[in-house]
Amino acid sequence: MAHKPSCCHIEEEKPKAPSCHSDGGHQSHGHHKKRFDVLFWGSFLGVTLLFVLGVFSPNEITTYPWLETMAHTAHHMVHAMWWGVVIGAIFVGLLSKVPREFIMSMLGKGGTVSGLLRATGAGVLLDLCSHGILMVATKLYERGASAGQVIAFLLASPWNSFSLTLVLIGLIGLKWTVAFIVLSMIIALVTGWIFDRLVARKVLPANHNEVSLPDDFQFWQEAKTRMKHTRFNLTFFKEMVISGVKDSKMVVRWLLFGILLAAVLRAVLDPSQFEQFFGPTFIGLIITVFVATVLEVCSEGSTPIAADILTRAKAPGNGFAFLMAGVATDYTEIMILKDTAKSWKLALFLPLITVPQVLLVAWLINIYG
Repeated sequence: MAHKPSCCHIEEEKPKAPSCHSDGGHQSHGHHKKRFDVLFWGSFLGVTLLFVLGVFSPNEITTYPWLETMAHTAHHMVHAMWWGVVIGAIFVGLLSKVPREFIMSMLGKGGTVSGLLRATGAGVLLDLCSHGILMVATKLYERGASAGQVIAFLLASPWNSFSLTLVLIGLIGLKWTVAFIVLSMIIALVTGWIFDRLVARKVLPANHNEVSLPDDFQFWQEAKTRMKHTRFNLTFFKEMVISGVKDSKMVVRWLLFGILLAAVLRAVLDPSQFEQFFGPTFIGLIITVFVATVLEVCSEGSTPIAADILTRAKAPGNGFAFLMAGVATDYTEIMILKDTAKSWKLALFLPLITVPQVLLVAWLINIYG
C-alpha cells in the first residue's frame, strides 16, 4: 500500500504529456487553428524536387551545373540522414511514454556533476547522428533535463556514435579517434557545467519542466510496477508513433531547410578549394571554423571532411575544430534550442561558450599533436 500513491502519481503522467506537447505547439493551439508552416512545406517541396532530380538525374540538369550540384547534394544528404531521423523519432516516441521521474532518475539531478557525467555518457553511447540526437535532446529538455545536461548531451553525441567511431578509426586511426572523443567529452562537460551555473545565477532561463524526484523514489521497483500496468498493444505503439512524428516535426523542418541551404552553398562554393586554406596555422584554424559554421553538414558528412583536413592538410587540430565547431555553431541546433527553451539567449550561448574552448583545444593540438 505504501507504494500505491507513487504508482498512481506515475500513471497520472500520461495525461500530462499532451499538455507538455501543446506547449511546444503553443502558436497553433493558442489560436485554435493550425497555421500553415511555410518553412516546413516550402523546404519539404524544395528538397523533394531536388531529391527526385538527384535520383533520376535527367540529362537536362547536366546543362545547369549548379542545379546538378544542388540535386546531388539533396539526394546525398537525405540518403545519409534519413535513418538517423527515423531512429530519433522512435526514441522520441518512446520517451513520450516514459514518465518524467524515470528520465530524471536515469540522467541524475540537473545542475550536478554526476548529472552532467550521465548526460555526456548517454550522448557518447547513443548511436545516432546529429539530426536524430536533436530530437532526443529536445524531448529530454521537455521531460525535465537541465540546460547543462541537454548541452552536454548534444556536444558529446553527434559524431561519437558507435558507427561513426568505427568510421573515424578507419579514416584517422585509433589514437586520434580516442583523443577526439575524450576532448569532446571534456568540452561537453565544461560547457554543460557553465550553462548550469548561469542558470543558477539566473543569467539563463531555468527549465520549467524540471521535476523533483521524491526522496523514496525507487527506480526498479517503480519500473516493475509501471510495466505491470502498461498494455503493450496496438494502441500503445500507435500512440508512440504518432507522438514521435508530431514531436519531431520541429526538428525536421529545420533539417529540410538545412539541406536546401547546404545545396545552395555547395553550388556556390567548391569544397575542394578550401583544402589549401586548412593548414595548421591560426588563419587556417579560423577559416576551418568559418567553413564549419556556414557549411551545414550532417555528422556523416563532417567526419570524412575532418579526416581529409587531418590527413591532407596535416592539421589535426583543424580537423577536431571542424567536427566540434560544426556542432556548436550549427544554426539548426541553435534554432531548435531557441524553439525548445523559448529563449534566444540560451541558444546563442551555445556557440558563445563552446567556440572559444574549441579554438583553444584545436590550437594546442596543432602545436603539440
